[in-house]
Amino acid sequence: MKLAAGIDVGGTKCLGVVIDVDADISSERDIIRQVRYPTPHASQLVDTLAQLATELGEVETVSVGVPGLITLDGVMRASPNIPGSIDVAVKAELAARLGRPIWVDNDGNASALAEWRFGAGRESRNMWMVTLGTGIGGGHVVNGTLQRGVNGFAGEIGHMVVNPDGPRCTCGRKGCWEVYASGRGLRMLASGESGESVIERARQGDADAVTVLEAYARWLAIGLSNLANVSDPDVIVIGGGVSVAADFFMPMLRRWFLETLYSPEQRQHPDLRVAQLGEHAGAIGAALLPRFASAT
Repeated sequence: MKLAAGIDVGGTKCLGVVIDVDADISSERDIIRQVRYPTPHASQLVDTLAQLATELGEVETVSVGVPGLITLDGVMRASPNIPGSIDVAVKAELAARLGRPIWVDNDGNASALAEWRFGAGRESRNMWMVTLGTGIGGGHVVNGTLQRGVNGFAGEIGHMVVNPDGPRCTCGRKGCWEVYASGRGLRMLASGESGESVIERARQGDADAVTVLEAYARWLAIGLSNLANVSDPDVIVIGGGVSVAADFFMPMLRRWFLETLYSPEQRQHPDLRVAQLGEHAGAIGAALLPRFASAT
């Protein structure tokens, strides 16, 4: 048994888990320990991470997935959904605090690694992970290797501009994909109503709610088809809030995906799959980072 701690920093919560990285992780039942805290202001982030790591107990490795532009040496250059997150040296500061090596990567990369290794992306050759939360995160795994880019900034798919005249994003630009296709985007399209409420009304046949979900599915499909056109994946894994309504929502999304995909009649379609590891994907993937360090 090799125990590893992984911490996922999200827009609203920090979730830490301990797993046996030699085991097959298929559900929450395979998590040995878990701790969560609300996500703080960036000035308190390292304090919160140190507390989480301490409460998770004795492990062989500690790793963290953090949203935003994360450099290869673990500096958070910017993270629009965490106030004050400019040039936070997460890796160096946390390693100094805990007195041990720390692995830090983008949270979308961590989620992608988890779903590729243990979840919906198993056995895929070219997989995108798309996480729909407060914003939109992403990670790209090709032949078992995370695609991190020259600086570590690859996968910031939520900030693809899909409408240059659209509403302003938290990053400061206008019309980013996550403005329309994140959980916050669904709320905007629903004029402030929660996504859960819209989905429930749509299930009951409410025409207005169905119209909102159709608009949301179309915006989500536009981004997914862009990913497919650029990188030609065999699998796109979708995680986050709407995945809990997959039975109702995925047929709608698949229809819009084919409407927006380049030349769908002449190509093999990427398989759109629902994430299997739920809210724990980012933390589980973070715990895996040391094992795949040579490939990441």
